[in-house]
Amino acid sequence: MFEESKEVNVFGAATIHYFRGTMNTLIRRARREDCAAMMALIRELALYEKAPEEVTVSLEHFEESGFGKSPVWWAFVAEVDGKIVGMALYYIRYSTWKGQRMYLEDIVISEAYRGKGLGSQLMDVLIKEAQEKKFSGLLWQVLDWNEPAIHFYKKYKAHFDDEWINVSLSF
Repeated sequence: MFEESKEVNVFGAATIHYFRGTMNTLIRRARREDCAAMMALIRELALYEKAPEEVTVSLEHFEESGFGKSPVWWAFVAEVDGKIVGMALYYIRYSTWKGQRMYLEDIVISEAYRGKGLGSQLMDVLIKEAQEKKFSGLLWQVLDWNEPAIHFYKKYKAHFDDEWINVSLSF
């Protein structure tokens, strides 16, 4: 499988180096200059989810929302040989019953890099981040037809809730 290098520092510099054969992977906190590559991954996800027209956020708004004066999201990226090929973006959700919880908005691995352990690396970093920040849990949504993602989340013993119905209001 993957071997972590001795230079791991998840919560300081927030980087983890992984080596698998000739693939050199770096998991690190996202930076403003990563936003264009992250938006490309978001568009790739929207295409996979059969809704490419739903991505309407501009790059400028995306950057400001993550790196402006009052950020509302945070992210980690996965680099392979210096190229961003994956990301996990989250924000803080508040539950009146449970307190602060991490909400995973998107975890995306570019199609050519799926099945190589990058999703697990990102998920592990998210879990460490949530535990370090003393969040009471990690929540996310998955489409009911996305069997590969459902199988991936079951490896983490995630609870799937059939009781709640998604509701939204768009402006």
